[in-house]
Amino acid sequence: MTTLNLLPGKEKSVLRRHPWLFSGAVEELTGRARPGDTVDIVSGDGTPLARGAWSPESQIRARIWTFDPTETIDHAFFKRRVAAAVARRDALPELKGQQGLRLIHAESDGLPGVIADRYGDTVVVQLTSAGAEKWRAAIVDSLAKATGCARIYERSDVDSRRLEGLSPVTGWRHGEEAADELVIDENGVRMGVDIISGHKTGFYLDQRDNRLRLRQLAAGKRVLNCFCYTGTMSVAALAGGAASVLSIDSSGRSLQTARRNVELNGFDASRADWLEADVFQALRKLRDQAKTFDLIILDPPKFAPTAHHAEKAARAYKDINLLGLKLLRRGGHLMTFSCSGGISADLFQKIVAGAALDAGLDAQIVQRLGPGGDHPVSVHFPEGDYLKGLLLRR
Repeated sequence: MTTLNLLPGKEKSVLRRHPWLFSGAVEELTGRARPGDTVDIVSGDGTPLARGAWSPESQIRARIWTFDPTETIDHAFFKRRVAAAVARRDALPELKGQQGLRLIHAESDGLPGVIADRYGDTVVVQLTSAGAEKWRAAIVDSLAKATGCARIYERSDVDSRRLEGLSPVTGWRHGEEAADELVIDENGVRMGVDIISGHKTGFYLDQRDNRLRLRQLAAGKRVLNCFCYTGTMSVAALAGGAASVLSIDSSGRSLQTARRNVELNGFDASRADWLEADVFQALRKLRDQAKTFDLIILDPPKFAPTAHHAEKAARAYKDINLLGLKLLRRGGHLMTFSCSGGISADLFQKIVAGAALDAGLDAQIVQRLGPGGDHPVSVHFPEGDYLKGLLLRR
């Protein structure tokens, strides 16, 4: 077996059960390994520590499969890990009856580089690391057995694969092909899911609980949904009885899907207005027109994929929250989010506080928002806590 030898003192992260080993911790690789091959990870004094997947193209040189240096990494390993992840979701009462949920949440489920989402009887799998790529067949087979789903589609087309030296890969992996767009029921609301070309695996499952919270707040309200994408937040607001919803996105194609989602639920289309525009520019125009709203959603794309981008991203988050707060009537609610891994929850709150200060108003945090229980975060892997949100009341 090939051995990954760490520099003296660089074993601390492994002992803290963090699943990533960066290039700066590595002294040498003893033996030969191809991308994704399993390597034994040993400390500077030769103590066996863990077993992981070798990735020579990435700054993360190894992603740890197991902290038991004697555990075998084989098909049976993935069968156990996948089955355990699915069983954990089955045990959560709040997920009962949900047609859309995350089954595997990568490192936090002990499967670095593996994402799997379920939409009814279809599973979409995304493999983002060299190790996950090597074990594709075992992962797909394990998902088919653990879920009993009719079909599995692969969406391994994210930019992060390039850091692993991997090309985009998509296609059907199990069962017969389904229609390009699926429709799921989420808490009594119908939503279209484009698993072929939609964002992520076709849908933002991590916002399911927040859509339900929005629905509880929306009755009779004038709602503004920014960066609306396919309008799932807009649909939730309409389902909650919003008087009107203005939805803004820069993608005309996404807005077409959003209109389709409204139609799927038979809502009164006159309550929904759509604006194809740059959100920052659109909000400035609304401010200049002295418009106000009772309930505003700010769910922008990832401004800071890593901590390196945090400073520039902080300015963008501050600008968007400043504009949002100025459009919020007194007594209204703002739901604001960051999905940037490079922005911590503490920093995000400070950014929003700075925006409120510049806007010359007070705001209270009514609730901290995040994904549901199908997106767990390992206590040893804080990087997995990517989505953070605040429900504010002015």
